[in-house]
Amino acid sequence: MALYSDKVMEHFRNPRNVGKLDDADGIGEVGNAKCGDIMRMYIKVDDGIITDVKFNTFGCGSAIATSSMATELIKGKPIEEALELSNKAVVEALDGLPTHKIHCSVLAEEAVRAAVKDYYDKNGIAYDPEKFRESEDPHEGSCGL
Repeated sequence: MALYSDKVMEHFRNPRNVGKLDDADGIGEVGNAKCGDIMRMYIKVDDGIITDVKFNTFGCGSAIATSSMATELIKGKPIEEALELSNKAVVEALDGLPTHKIHCSVLAEEAVRAAVKDYYDKNGIAYDPEKFRESEDPHEGSCGL
């Protein structure tokens, strides 16, 4: 059995939505000091819908793949739905990740939440702070692919 699914390898080799949105409505940046992964997520919102999303990730192949998949899962969705994106949904959409790489999916979830929070803050939109607490899941693991 391969360590990484075909979907993980596809999103690593051909990531979707890579880049920067100069006119982003929300920007979220998160990092993992233990392995050095850094994710920056940019969202464009129109009438409550995420109309565009881009990311820049410095990190391992799993970090790139989870960032790519997270953007695919939230693009075109209402911002409230994007806020509900879980790391488990990212892992499932990629047909799994090795246990020591689950922290990458947590970072992807947190990057989306950070971008949504930035959007809310910039637009004076009230929100429940509990929705923006850091995940309980420790960012453990080593990098490599």
